[in-house]
Amino acid sequence: MAAEGKALVDAARARDLKLRLVGGLAVRDHCEVLEFCSRDHSDLDMVSLSSSVVRLVTFFADHGFAEDERARQASAGTQARFWRPCIHGAASPIHESDHVDVFLDCFVMDHRIDLRSRLDVERYTLPLADLLLTKLQIYECDVRDLRDAATILKDRRLGGEDVAGVIDAGYIARLCARDWGLCHDVLRNLSALGELIPALGLGPEDAARVEAARGELETAVLATPKTRRWRWRAKVGTRRAWHNEVEERDQAYRPAPRP
Repeated sequence: MAAEGKALVDAARARDLKLRLVGGLAVRDHCEVLEFCSRDHSDLDMVSLSSSVVRLVTFFADHGFAEDERARQASAGTQARFWRPCIHGAASPIHESDHVDVFLDCFVMDHRIDLRSRLDVERYTLPLADLLLTKLQIYECDVRDLRDAATILKDRRLGGEDVAGVIDAGYIARLCARDWGLCHDVLRNLSALGELIPALGLGPEDAARVEAARGELETAVLATPKTRRWRWRAKVGTRRAWHNEVEERDQAYRPAPRP
């Protein structure tokens, strides 16, 4: 499935379509030790542009995928879904169909992250900073997502450049400085990751590397000057909802594939 995802990105590039991997398979593409980040994947998660959605539908049709129009309708145009009868057989988790979920312009889960200008940094995936942020923005982050965050921090370096192979800490800090809710959940998950590191089965050097990067990123987020809007929202705090209700949205955004 990982190879198929990269092949779709290459095929889209040949048609001048911007398409990049996000999610666990994207993290896997940057993983140095596959045993550490290996797990079952039931679908492909990708990102593209809403301005190209008509050509995107044709592209996936040419690769054997039909669009489930209900996903775009239910998500107000921020997500598309494409499916086909499963071709992987016993080699994949049991499911009736292969499906590709494509976020259009923005990653919309617990928080909204604008990705329209973020599809030219890495060849196959979102930039590392965005990949890491998709994990750290989760309101109820589980061990799997924290492990993905640890993978990125272990195998790639923090820096101040928005280039391939580098986690741009300044980019993450700037987004957090504009959005109190995002900042709140990112800091909370960085703290949770620190508590989880001893249970990840890492060697001493790798554990120290993750902890150092985690601490450096936390410091950058805390130190970056906050906007007036952030400071106003901070006064309200958790007395008012600060994240999207993912469970309710999943029912709308992820309809069952058509028979």
